[in-house]
Parts: sequence; structure tokens; C-alpha cells
Amino acid sequence: MSDSERRDSPIGHDVIRLPHKPTAPLKYGFVQGRGRLAETHLVVFLNGLIGTQSIWERTIEELVQQWTESGNSNHPSLLTYDRYGQGHSAPDPYDETHGHGHDLHEVVRDLHLFVSEIWKQKRGQAASASFPKLVFVANSVGCVIGRFFAETRPGLVTALLLLDSNMANSDQVSLFPDPDAPGFDPAAAGLPDGVTVDDLRKTREMYRELFHPSVPNPESLDRRSVPELLPHADRPHLVGPDGRGPWITVVGHDWDKFAADCAHGVLNSPKALTNAYVNPAWARYNQGLTRLTDDERADGPMIADGCGHFIQSQDPFLVARLLQSLLEKVDSDL
Repeated sequence: MSDSERRDSPIGHDVIRLPHKPTAPLKYGFVQGRGRLAETHLVVFLNGLIGTQSIWERTIEELVQQWTESGNSNHPSLLTYDRYGQGHSAPDPYDETHGHGHDLHEVVRDLHLFVSEIWKQKRGQAASASFPKLVFVANSVGCVIGRFFAETRPGLVTALLLLDSNMANSDQVSLFPDPDAPGFDPAAAGLPDGVTVDDLRKTREMYRELFHPSVPNPESLDRRSVPELLPHADRPHLVGPDGRGPWITVVGHDWDKFAADCAHGVLNSPKALTNAYVNPAWARYNQGLTRLTDDERADGPMIADGCGHFIQSQDPFLVARLLQSLLEKVDSDL
């Protein structure tokens, strides 16, 4: 899609004030659906910690273009938003009275109320449900939010497209062996050839400074409790609207691309360290995510070739295709 075509975005933007936090506007984007899926379902895009709802624009534009060209008249509405403290949304009023910001429970509570208000405003007269069946498209921490929503609100989520989910049960630091632990043996720890103990120590410390759940972020999302809330990649089993598990598609980053990305910038981690310790752990985690639902309703984990962590930015066409495939599966349930 050319730049000139992208200027005419199908996404309409607005703000909303939720009843429980009336002083704090949330910025959101919306694409109206069509047909019976628009009467019962809603696609919600969930951002990670880095980036705003704008990170989904190219995927949505590609998807809408496909619908237009194919004459598709049966698809849900699409909803993006900046969480409190993100992008053009206001800071969370909750943070004013809670020292470390808002936690995962609060984010999921806000999301539930946000969807409820949007559905009331946008669903139209034909809608047959007081609350939509949700399809989550998520990246990074957004996957954690979507999964926790599905776990704590069974029966509401019918599908999840998980793009390089954050490893919710890890502090990120312990992915690497501790070179300062008593009796540390580089050979026994599998330290790659050409990588020094000092390289390992520096990389481990950078992961602590950048990615540990206790590290503050501009959104003021307190992640310290996340490993306790979601201690396992593969359980508990999620339950969708009809009592079966939701449709789940799991997508991971390209190992080589991710390792190359980590070798540059502030992290500056040797590729061999990423490939020895981070990528295998992440692959195991992604495999676990596919077991959150019934075997026949899981797809993946697949690798997004040429993509690092932000798959929706680097291959929006892939994400649009995978989302359309999920929507066809959702429609087959009706």
C-alpha cells in the first residue's frame, strides 16, 4: 500500500471517559464492522509497553483493503486504544493513590469496562449481545494482558493472536546463568564459544536494568506480580464463549533477526548469548501457550521470518493474514 493510499486511513479516532475514571480520557481508534460478526464479535488490539495504538495501523489498513477488494461483508469491528499512561491517553488516576502504579488486575478491569462502554456506543440496533465475543490481537505485554483477561473472565474471549508474547513467568534475568554464583562453571553452563564470562555478566545486568518486572515504565504498569499471576506458560486452560477453548495462534520472532537486534543499541548483547539462552527459552514458552486451549483449536508456534519482537511493524501483511484466518475459524463456530 502506497503512502498516498495510507493517508486515507479507515480508522476513526476519538476519546472516551470511563465511568469509573471520568477525569482521564482514553484515546481509541475504531473501524466499523459489517454483517453478522459485527453484531456479536469485536477485535481488540493490545499494545506492548513500547509503542502506541498506531503500531497496528498498517495491519488494519491491509486487512480493510483485503476486505474491500474481496467484497467481504462479514467482519467484526476493530478497536485499538492507548492504555492509561500510553500515547495520547491520560495517566491512570489509580496511580495517584497507589505508589507503584496500576497492576495487571487493574489493566484488565479497565479493558473490560472500556469494551463494555464502546460496545454500548458502537454496536448499533442489530447487535444481539450485550457484551461482544472478543478476539484479541496482541504483542509482547499485550499478550499477557489478553491471556489474563481470558483467564479471569472465562467465556468472553473467543480467539487470541499472540505475537511474540512476553514471557510472563520469567524475571528475564534468570534466563542466563549467574557467573557470580558459587561454583559457576562456564562449560557446564553452556557458555558459547567466543563469549566471555564478562560478556555474560554484562548482558545479564542489562536485562536486569531493562526488562526485570520491577523496572518502572512510562505507562506506570506495575509488573512485579505478573510472574506470580501467570506462573505457567501452558496452564490454566482457557475457556471461550461456548465452553470450548478459544482459538489461539502463537507467533514467535525470527531467532536470527532478534539476536541481531539485541546485538545493537543499548542492550549490545552478543548474538551467541541470545541464541544460547533467550531464544530457546522463548520457544519453549511459546510452545506452552499453544496448550492453553484444545489441541484442535491451537495453531503454532510459528516463526515470523525476518521479524524481531515487533512483528506487526515488520510484517503487517502476515498479521493481517493470520487475523483473517482466525476470523474465518471464529465464523465457523457460529
